[in-house]
Amino acid sequence: MDRISEAEREPAAVAEGVYLADLAAGERTSMKHWRIEPGATLPTHRHDNEQIGYVISGALVARVGEGTDAEEYRLEPGDSYVLPSDERHGAENRGDEPATGVGILSPPRGDPDWKQSTSARAEAQSPDGTSAESDD
Repeated sequence: MDRISEAEREPAAVAEGVYLADLAAGERTSMKHWRIEPGATLPTHRHDNEQIGYVISGALVARVGEGTDAEEYRLEPGDSYVLPSDERHGAENRGDEPATGVGILSPPRGDPDWKQSTSARAEAQSPDGTSAESDD
C-alpha cells in the first residue's frame, strides 16, 4: 500500500488562484484535491482522462463545452460531477470563500513524487549512501 500524509502534499498552482495536489495514484486512476480561490478561474481545457469529482466546500460555476454551445452548472458542497474524456471544461469561483473538492481521473493523470518506488530511490543514491539528487 502506498500512503501520503497531508503534510507531504504540496499543492501546485495551475492558474492564478487555482491549486491541485496529488492525493493518490494507482495504475488505473489518480485522485487530486483542488482548490479555487474567490474570483479565480480555471481556464477551459481538455484531457484524455475521464474525470469524476466531489465538491467539499464553497461553490463554483463549471463551464462544459465550447463557445456558444458551452453550458454552465453551479456546483455546491455535496455535489458530484462526471466529465467524459476529451470534454472541454473550466470553472470559476464567483463566491466569497474558496471552493475545494476532489477529482478522480482515469487513466491516471501524472504520477506524484511520493509514488516513486523504494528501489528507484535506492538507485538515486550515490555509492556512499547519500542522495545523488540535487537540492536545486
